[in-house]
Amino acid sequence: MAVCDVCFRHCDIKEGNIGFCMARGNVNGIIKPLNYGRITSLALDPIEKKPLKCFYPGKKILSVGSYGCNLRCPFCQNHEISWGKEVKDWPKYARKMTPKELVLQALSYKEYGNIGIAFTYNEPLVGYEFIKDTAKLVHDEGMVNVVVSNGTASLTVLNELAPFIDAMNIDLKGFNADNYNSFLGGNFEMTTNFIRVAAGLFHVELTTLIVPGFNDSEEEMKKLSSWIASITDETGRVRGEDIPLHISRFFPSFKLDDAQPTDVELIYHLKDIASENLKYVYTGNC
Repeated sequence: MAVCDVCFRHCDIKEGNIGFCMARGNVNGIIKPLNYGRITSLALDPIEKKPLKCFYPGKKILSVGSYGCNLRCPFCQNHEISWGKEVKDWPKYARKMTPKELVLQALSYKEYGNIGIAFTYNEPLVGYEFIKDTAKLVHDEGMVNVVVSNGTASLTVLNELAPFIDAMNIDLKGFNADNYNSFLGGNFEMTTNFIRVAAGLFHVELTTLIVPGFNDSEEEMKKLSSWIASITDETGRVRGEDIPLHISRFFPSFKLDDAQPTDVELIYHLKDIASENLKYVYTGNC
């Protein structure tokens, strides 16, 4: 048995088995990222699609995904590579790329406005070792690294990656700890702590997908935006009110394919509420 320390689950994995995230396993008594260099998704995107509105606006970035996730969001839009039944096949079918090969791919798109690599689509931090190895080479080429994450990872992982990361968009999926933990299979305390520390290390923007009946109340948005505004660091350089928040509209997907889309007027109303605490609030999917 060997214990994985990437997130709060601390999976105790038997030899030859995989952890809850479906991406890390026990190989000869050592926990290793089995999804290392296994690419399921690759696309040149506008950076605003990550979403990042206040980091190199108008530029493009090469988005790359692998497989696996340590949450179980029933509305996951990338369930085929995150935790759906299809994930079991990706170790066999995913494209293999070394960090150097991926960086060469990123460089080949510079003429089209590419500024670096965004690790996204599935939960990238369950394979943080590949991010670290690739991100070093990206910086050597004068390009930038972006991570799009659920923020459910240890501070050890965060601090190991921090020197090589330029920006993150982190999902803050709600602000009710019980709902966060039961409905998403997450850990609210770990996520909020991750966000608070990350905000002092590099550029951070947050995203909240508004799911009807889960996190769509005025009261919850008031608490969520107020908490973001309270984030500071010891130097006073970080002011939470300056952290951009993206409020996105939900559409039926995965296990919630029979739900109703979020009302557009509600999204704009929640934006107004969040704007009472935050300077930069954006709507998405409207």
